[in-house]
Amino acid sequence: MGKMVEVRWHGRGGQGAKTASQLLADAAFLDGKFVQSFPEYGPERSGAPITAYNRISDERCSIHSNIYDPDYVVVVDETLIGSVDVTAGLKEDGAIIVNTSMSPADVRPLLKGYKGKVCTIDAREISVRNLGAYFPNTPMLAAVVAVSGCVERNKFLSDMEESYRHKFAKKPQVVEGNLKCLREAMDEVRSDG
Repeated sequence: MGKMVEVRWHGRGGQGAKTASQLLADAAFLDGKFVQSFPEYGPERSGAPITAYNRISDERCSIHSNIYDPDYVVVVDETLIGSVDVTAGLKEDGAIIVNTSMSPADVRPLLKGYKGKVCTIDAREISVRNLGAYFPNTPMLAAVVAVSGCVERNKFLSDMEESYRHKFAKKPQVVEGNLKCLREAMDEVRSDG
């Protein structure tokens, strides 16, 4: 099998982790990749922990299971670090991307000895600045693209602009704010490696 990237998302119901996983799959598909995007739910209610997954591959993928050894983990809600083992199975040559105002160096001690790359992004600040409200999924989507390189940056931004113009056709004012979130998040993600 060709190069495959596996991503696990940790969030809470209503934060958009599942939607961001689907958007990442859409962007990778438009970039010519084979993709999978699927959620795993516990109690289906707002605020409950959820997990979503992506597989992105250069060749057709016949694996149909959860992802146990991801290349990248995206933590949309930093409070999950204390209650969920977010680094379980995470490859040390991959990275964890956490939505927090803390630096990667401040987050590392909370990660149960994980030795790989730690990245942080303040999705709240970026979202509120550009959208006037807290929608963490858009900045987190851009952060995983920036860190993983699973989709070429300019192609990603172009495809997302087209997607947003279609999705928000009746709310065009939302499009530019989301595009600004994407661009700023790609530039503002911090890494310790």
